[in-house]
Amino acid sequence: MARLRSPFAVAAIVGVAALLGLLAYGLGSTEPDRGIERALGRGERPEAPGFELDRLSGAGEGSLADHRGEVVVLNFWASWCDPCRAESPLLQRWHERMAEVGGATVLGVDALDVTSDARAFVREFDLSYPMVRDPDGEVLADYGVVSYPETFVVDREGRIAASRRGPVDEAWMRREVLPLLDEAP
Repeated sequence: MARLRSPFAVAAIVGVAALLGLLAYGLGSTEPDRGIERALGRGERPEAPGFELDRLSGAGEGSLADHRGEVVVLNFWASWCDPCRAESPLLQRWHERMAEVGGATVLGVDALDVTSDARAFVREFDLSYPMVRDPDGEVLADYGVVSYPETFVVDREGRIAASRRGPVDEAWMRREVLPLLDEAP
């Protein structure tokens, strides 16, 4: 019993408790924001967080607000992401389909990536939809993005109608995007 009251034992216990507290805080504070998913689960369409970022092409800035009144398939990606590579041809096909209908687009957000690698990725897959860069990941936090790819469908009123953590596929695009294209502007 005397050993437990020694200054060394007390300091060790306090130190271990402090480390456990820091660990718990760190785990809790890095939890992604799932507010968008919770709102969608309740049948709500939360307002899409706005942003203005440099265009990947280097020609000025682009924003979500530039596409107000359109259905936007907002895709977060990076050039080093293998699932992003796999889904890129599908997103390009859907961008072309939506362009024919009008009032809809895919908007790519290249995040935490090397610009030259991202531009090479766009050339490799011959992607023609608009792209912006989020080099510091500022917009990622607003959407609760924790991995790549992640996709959000924004309706004509600027509200998030659907989200997908991981690569999209044809069935998901048909289910989540097509109905919005039929909604009146």
